[in-house]
Amino acid sequence: MNILYEEDGSFKVGSIMADNTTSLQIESLSGKRSKVKAANVMLRFTQPALAEFMAQADTLAETIEVDFLWECCPPDEFGSEQIAAEYFGHAPTSLEAAATLIRLHGAPIYFHKKGKGRYRAAPPEVRKAALAGAEKKRQQLALQASMTEQLTRFELPAGFTGQIDYLLYKPDRNTIEVKALEAACAATHLSSAHLLHRCGALPSTQDYHLQKFLFEHFPKGTGFPRVELSAWDELPLATASAFSIDDATTTEIDDAFSVEKLANGNWRIGVHIAAPALGMPRDSDGDKIASQRLSTVYMPGAKITMLPDSVVQAFTLCADRVCPALSMYNEIDAETLAILGHESRVERIHIAANLRHDTLEPLFNEETLAAGKLDYPYAHELALLWKLVQKLEEGRGKSSDNNAQQVDYNFHIENDPASENGGVDENSRVSITQRRRGSPIDKVVSELMILVNSEWGKHLVEHGFAGIYRTQQNGKVKMSTVAAPHQGLGVAQYMWSSSPLRRYVDMVNQRQIIAMLRDGEPAYPKNDPALYATMRDFDTMYTVYGEFQKGMERYWCLRWLLQEKAEQVEAVVLRENLVKLTGIPLVFRVPSLPELPANTRVQLAVGEIDLLDLDIQSRFVAAIEVAA
Repeated sequence: MNILYEEDGSFKVGSIMADNTTSLQIESLSGKRSKVKAANVMLRFTQPALAEFMAQADTLAETIEVDFLWECCPPDEFGSEQIAAEYFGHAPTSLEAAATLIRLHGAPIYFHKKGKGRYRAAPPEVRKAALAGAEKKRQQLALQASMTEQLTRFELPAGFTGQIDYLLYKPDRNTIEVKALEAACAATHLSSAHLLHRCGALPSTQDYHLQKFLFEHFPKGTGFPRVELSAWDELPLATASAFSIDDATTTEIDDAFSVEKLANGNWRIGVHIAAPALGMPRDSDGDKIASQRLSTVYMPGAKITMLPDSVVQAFTLCADRVCPALSMYNEIDAETLAILGHESRVERIHIAANLRHDTLEPLFNEETLAAGKLDYPYAHELALLWKLVQKLEEGRGKSSDNNAQQVDYNFHIENDPASENGGVDENSRVSITQRRRGSPIDKVVSELMILVNSEWGKHLVEHGFAGIYRTQQNGKVKMSTVAAPHQGLGVAQYMWSSSPLRRYVDMVNQRQIIAMLRDGEPAYPKNDPALYATMRDFDTMYTVYGEFQKGMERYWCLRWLLQEKAEQVEAVVLRENLVKLTGIPLVFRVPSLPELPANTRVQLAVGEIDLLDLDIQSRFVAAIEVAA
């Protein structure tokens, strides 16, 4: 005797070895023996043979018309053998009973299961809705299959228009577009980005990386709403005129300097910081924008400013203008260059000039200073500042050679004029230039910024005002609302307050400094939750923005290699198989690199460059100079 039984939602057959009333010992076609509960047995049969039963039952089930079977069903619950007799017009054979059971079980739209071998016909309205849903699903599957086929031919389906960002950066795996894309990726062995790029869906490889960043961090776009600046009191006009020193591309000019000879023979050195906090008090519309962006975002060839251009233009220290500023004046002994005292003011100051690195550095450098060449604008002022900052650096206990080996890289992107709106595309060219860090220009700016950021931090503590500080102890740099030493800089306390047009923390600190100078109430009382929130959010986003900038610099380094058609390059071993190219800031691993000491110069063959994955394949060629 054989049985048809249900197990895990499907039907199986076996021959009875032993019948224990509530359970049976059976042997399957494969010879495996198992125990089956009697409640799971659907029918018993002797013919046809066990090996042929399921195949014949399935074949017969395919001939049963489901619609007609549904029409034969009574309105109430029924058994499968009952409806089999109704359908076939006679007491069903074992095969007919099994075929009917299989058909009922396989048509849940038409028949709702109610128990062992028992069903109920679906109500007409429920059946109609279920059929409509099944037809919709069939059509979706057909559309999905069509999309997959198009993608494997590297054609972009019409349904993908307007969805590329979501498909790349936030795919919803419940949508047919994502399912089709995943199937096509599996078939072509390409990632989503590479496949869509082959389909022409990405304007450029550069755009892929930029849009990924914007999609996550600027979902509403990079534009600004209209911002009305608050009015501020009339400010006194400074007697000095100032000049700034910045990169040629800088538009947010935060700082400037002035040099005056005092009646007593000493010098008065002024450091002047743009004062946007005057027009954007806490919780103003402009403040809310700045507190969301937290910093200007930099990348080669472009930037996303923290503040609207209208606000930047109102406060940037632009030449030939009188600008509001937070100033610190330092009286300097004419002989020893010792600082005799500090005085801070909120004022207006005339900006006489914006000096730019590219034109100033050939004139103001260590060689021209040593030769005494002072035949250019502001030469005497810069020479005095150079002497002063060397003394300031020495006072911090720092060696003048600290930055001698460090190099900064500048990226210049020349957009293809033939591209849409002259924008960045695959034909844009990149040039990468080097600047040795620690040049006189760098030191003048950095030392005077360290001076004001340290002194203003000290003054806030002395007056009981809260602030946000940068601290470094045991090599770890962190932000804190408590003033503490910055060991790396060699100062007792250090805050960011000198770039309020570009960093939100600086603007927060500037509000505190201005309130202190005016003997007013602090914008942020001690233990104000807003200070902690600002510190936390800024630290997070500043890191995110920095990583994005590094990623885009890596992209343009790879573009440069392609642009220059580089076949072999020179690199320096950093450690193990990690190298850095000479001339550009590109670091990557070379699996074939033999074990060599750090700082060994090597020759590498350039292989495949992937601008989407930001990856480069290379092969070790030879060691040029093995480091000791």
